[in-house]
Amino acid sequence: MALPAFPPPTLAVCAALAVVYLCACAVGPDYRRPSVQVPETFKEGIEWRRAHADLQGAISSTWWLAYDDDELARLVAAALIANQSIVAAQANYRLAQATVAASVASLYPTVTAGFSGSRAETVTAGTGSGTQTVISTNVKASWEPDLWGQIRREIESSKASAQASDAELAGERLSIAATVVTDYFQLRQADVDTDSFKQQIEIDTRLLAMTQAGVKLGTSSNDDLLTAEDTLDLVVADLQTTQTAREKDEHAIAVLTGVPPASLTIAPRSDYAFAALAVPPLLPSELLERRYDVVDAERTAAAANAKIGEEEAAFFPTLELSAEGGFQHNALANLFSLPNRFWSVGPSLAATLFDGGARSAAVREARATYDSDVANYRQTVLSAFQSVEDSLSSCNHLKEEAQSYAGILRRNQALFDSQNAQYTVGTVSEQTVLTQRLILLQATQNLKDTQASLTASTVTLIENLGGGWQGDGGKDARNP
Repeated sequence: MALPAFPPPTLAVCAALAVVYLCACAVGPDYRRPSVQVPETFKEGIEWRRAHADLQGAISSTWWLAYDDDELARLVAAALIANQSIVAAQANYRLAQATVAASVASLYPTVTAGFSGSRAETVTAGTGSGTQTVISTNVKASWEPDLWGQIRREIESSKASAQASDAELAGERLSIAATVVTDYFQLRQADVDTDSFKQQIEIDTRLLAMTQAGVKLGTSSNDDLLTAEDTLDLVVADLQTTQTAREKDEHAIAVLTGVPPASLTIAPRSDYAFAALAVPPLLPSELLERRYDVVDAERTAAAANAKIGEEEAAFFPTLELSAEGGFQHNALANLFSLPNRFWSVGPSLAATLFDGGARSAAVREARATYDSDVANYRQTVLSAFQSVEDSLSSCNHLKEEAQSYAGILRRNQALFDSQNAQYTVGTVSEQTVLTQRLILLQATQNLKDTQASLTASTVTLIENLGGGWQGDGGKDARNP
């Protein structure tokens, strides 16, 4: 037997509801990105062209490949997979996406179905006691039309918050990658310094022995001996400091890649050559605009703007449309029959008449939060430009410094070659040659340390720009 149909809403009612819903407006201010003062060029000599922001740019960029180091690339790849800070940021992003989905679900009706059965004893005067069985089944639907845009503003806010969370995830990935690269270069600098200190120790040990022999022969003073001993001990101390720093860098890289420090060993490379990335004279503006903190601050302001409309909508009445239908009887066999049917359809309109100023306070709070977030966004943009200027300044001066140390190294190499040739023919002493070799080692170390600092500065510049300027090919950064 076909079940009896419930009386549907009339076409006129449906049309009226559709018109009301379509004509409903979202109260509150529509969002416009806050204005900020953006310079046409950087002070430190780099121009940049305008472009649209790329929220996913920092996630997909493989800028570390530009340094052409396979071991470094492997470590960064491991960190991006296993680092727990990134895992936590990914979970936060999924949470934000779920919040958006929950907000969108509020736009749609809620439909529930139920089935119940009960048996109870009843007592009535004059007839005594008896039992009663009640079996019922029902379907209920309710819907609250978003007449004033409160739900739409909530969706707008949650979407902006999700985009902010996405930017935080991109920032976490960029930060972890930059930290791995920086620690790795510091470790390689320690390798170079360790090799230099060990060679210096060999030479200083030989010079100390020569001084000790000179004291016995009367050709060197006790002051010369004390000075030689101090020189050797200072280099030994510098070696211990450098080795400690290397071990800490190795431990840090292990944790960044998600493994215990005891599980990672990076073989020393005393001949490591630091890549010098050339900063192009023209940088695309999306590099700075995709900085995670800038995007995060701007999206946070957008979410706060939507919250204003969400709070203002509380001043207006809410309309809820509900419908319920089902069957109820004292026996399951006859439950689904026309006489046992029940149904109800009706709207419900509610409005707050007095709340002691709570709604007004909520709106003022939302506006104050928005103003604060706008100020934070503008300050974040200013700080972003400052950090880029600082990085450009550092790169520029370290380039000049490296050129100076390269000149010093060339001249000291020529001096060493000259004195070594003179030592071969017996016109200078072995001590003079060893002393000049020490100077040559120190000049080499100064140049290597400066090159390491310059490489680290390019990493900082990339991080401050929100990602590499070379695109996803990575290695193009060496040939801008």
